Amino acid sequence: MTLSVPARIAAPYRRKTKYAPRPDFPPATASRTSFMLGSKRVSYRANMFNLQPTLEGELVRLRPLRQEDFDELCAVASDPLIWAQHPARDRHKKPVFAQLFRESLDSAAALVAIDLRDHKIIGASRFHGYDPVSSEIEIGWTFLVRSHWGGKYNGEMKKLMLRHAFQFVESVVLLVGPENFRSQRAVEKIGGVRSGTRTDASGRESVLYRISRKDWSARE
Repeated sequence: MTLSVPARIAAPYRRKTKYAPRPDFPPATASRTSFMLGSKRVSYRANMFNLQPTLEGELVRLRPLRQEDFDELCAVASDPLIWAQHPARDRHKKPVFAQLFRESLDSAAALVAIDLRDHKIIGASRFHGYDPVSSEIEIGWTFLVRSHWGGKYNGEMKKLMLRHAFQFVESVVLLVGPENFRSQRAVEKIGGVRSGTRTDASGRESVLYRISRKDWSARE
C-alpha cells in the first residue's frame, strides 16, 4: 500500500546553482544591510535565502523534495541500521517515515540527494530555522543509504549546502543526538565545532555544532 502524502500548495522560487571552486568565495555580489535592534546594530545579507536550491557537485545533485519521491526515499530509509544511533530509531517503519516525509514536504526546505552515476535517490537533508537577525541557519535531517556511507557523499552534500548557506548567513548549526556518535564524527570531519547543547525541533536535547562562515572560507 502506498501512503498518500498531501500535495504542496505552493512551490517556492527555485534557482539552479552549480558550484565549482572559485577564488572569490564568498561571492563578492552578496550585498549587506543592517538595522537597529535596541542599542545593537544587526547586519544581515539582503539576498532572500533560497531554502530549496538545486545544487550539483561531482558525486551528487541536491534538488527540492517532491511528493512523488516518497516510495524511493522510503525504500532508502527502510534500513534499521541507518537509524540505530538516532533518537528516533523507528523511522525505518513506513508509517513513521511517512510522517517525517510529510513534515519535510511542509517545511519547503528539504532536499533529496541523487547519485550522479545512476540518478537514483540515495538520501535527503534539510535547511531549518533561518534567523536573519542572528545570521544563522540549521542543516539537519540528513540520512544516506548505507552503501554510500564513508564520508565522500555526505561530505559533498554538506559542502554544497554550506556553500549555499554562507551566501546568506554567518553561521550554520547542526544538532546531533547525544548517542549518535557516528553523526557527531561526521560533523566534526567537515569542521563542526562543538558548542554546548540545544533543544532540537522535536524537543530533544541535542549536541550543538557550529560552523562559522569565516572558518569555512578558510577551509575552502
